[in-house]
Amino acid sequence: MGHAGWFRTFCNHIKVGNRDKISKRYKAITRRLNKGFWTTKSKESHSLLVGSYGRHTAIDGTSDVDVIFQLPHSTYTQFNDYSVNGQSALLQSVRATLKETYPRTSIGADGQVIQIPFGDGITFELLPAFLKSDGSYKFPDSNQGGTWKTTNPRPEIQAIGQRNNECNKNLIRLCQMMRSWKKTLDVPISGLLIDTLAYQFIINWKHRSKSFKFYDCMCSDFFRFMADQRHAQEYWKAPGSGQYVYRKGRFEYKAKRSHNIALAAIEHCEQNRAWSAKQKWREVFGTSFPG
Repeated sequence: MGHAGWFRTFCNHIKVGNRDKISKRYKAITRRLNKGFWTTKSKESHSLLVGSYGRHTAIDGTSDVDVIFQLPHSTYTQFNDYSVNGQSALLQSVRATLKETYPRTSIGADGQVIQIPFGDGITFELLPAFLKSDGSYKFPDSNQGGTWKTTNPRPEIQAIGQRNNECNKNLIRLCQMMRSWKKTLDVPISGLLIDTLAYQFIINWKHRSKSFKFYDCMCSDFFRFMADQRHAQEYWKAPGSGQYVYRKGRFEYKAKRSHNIALAAIEHCEQNRAWSAKQKWREVFGTSFPG
């Protein structure tokens, strides 16, 4: 098996393996909230998977599943009329509705989201929200007395999907591989920032429409792209929505180090030292990369 096969196997290893279980829980949560707020038993209406699962860039072992649930505008009017922190009261109302389905689950409702933890380590983070005329969502923030904030995930999902199709499905795989890199080296970077940088990088990468044979170069070049980001830059604009994506820490050093390791791996491969090449790739991607 050549290096193209290694990367194909790697990408298969890191795919989400419990998608059916997640889908079943997502539908159950959606049905419960629709019964409570819309008087319908639909398992799909008014609900949207967002975050890495919504952008299809999640990998196996991703513990947080982000969901937006759209509430009726009448509910916004009801809680916006509260004299003190209607946002907190709204979160508690959604929590109480969920407790009807999950009475023994320790459901949290603080800040902005409802957290629904399951025994296998997966936590659904539900954002109750109200759809605005421009397609974005208004959501409650109960901190500091309560405010309303705005998020706009649909254009991000659409932008990632469109560019992925333009690049022979390579964008999403790059995002997934870099999540494995983040996990392996404990890189201080958010998943959305990985997706944002990969989105910017791949449109100008000369082999963007090629196959797995070019994945070694794609990873090496992307590490260099990340290493070359300005250290003083504090935020980037997310694909589609243009919302600010803030840095969590200085990821550039680990990206530069990984670029050097990737170059060594490529050199080993060119010299027919397959075992040594794979060990180098495992230094940056972990044991999911074939040994």
